[in-house]
Amino acid sequence: MDLNPYVDDLQHRLAVAAELGGDEALDLARRLSAPLDAATRLVLLEALSAAAGEITAELAPGSVDVRLRGRDPEFVVTAAATTTFEPASDLSAAAALPAAVPLDEAAATSRTTLRLPDQLKAQVEQAAARDGVSVNTWLVRAIAAAVAPAPGQRPTDTRPAEGDANRVTGWVR
Repeated sequence: MDLNPYVDDLQHRLAVAAELGGDEALDLARRLSAPLDAATRLVLLEALSAAAGEITAELAPGSVDVRLRGRDPEFVVTAAATTTFEPASDLSAAAALPAAVPLDEAAATSRTTLRLPDQLKAQVEQAAARDGVSVNTWLVRAIAAAVAPAPGQRPTDTRPAEGDANRVTGWVR
């Protein structure tokens, strides 16, 4: 995206406004135009980044990123996966979960807020109804199946190593 037309337009508007103040004001406006170029571009980039963040929140799980190519911003749109989510086939381990991963129904539980795109929520509700369980039960089974080690794979130890009590590992988006 070429920012030059926007920066040039702002400089032109500054010059037009300065003409009202006479020759001295017009000269000052011309001298200020060059240093304001970088500041104007930075403000425009911040606005574009904020807009991309808002669009990403609406597109989840897709995203929009703003990247710089030289002095010009470039939008990179990552669409959501085009494959459809078929819970019955993709999470077949979730259906067989009671045999594979015993869940202690009497164990303490925690409440977690989960935000899902409306389309995914509808698919989860359909899958839960198809399996004859509640959405909560279906999600617990799916999560348990996803975190269960694959057959033949040793479980990973998630405890921090001694002396690493303040270390945090993981990933962010």
